[in-house]
Amino acid sequence: MTHTTAHTPDELDDLIVQEKLQVALEFQHDAWAESTADGIEPEIIADAAMITAIRETVRALGEEQAEALVESLRSRILAGEFSPERILQ
Repeated sequence: MTHTTAHTPDELDDLIVQEKLQVALEFQHDAWAESTADGIEPEIIADAAMITAIRETVRALGEEQAEALVESLRSRILAGEFSPERILQ
């Protein structure tokens, strides 16, 4: 017998966002791997990815929210959020 856990609408929304994020990260990983296989240096790929991300954030949310996102990156980097050694549970 399968036991299902009831989720609130907010929890379901959060799960959907997390699933979309995971898929987007997988697409990004694939693009990164393909680019490095084509001989593009990681620094160039990173620069292009950040330019695209910031440009699309400005387009979607405006300059103020893009600036807030960029400003939040410093504390997230210092907290180790992007470290390859970080273990997610």
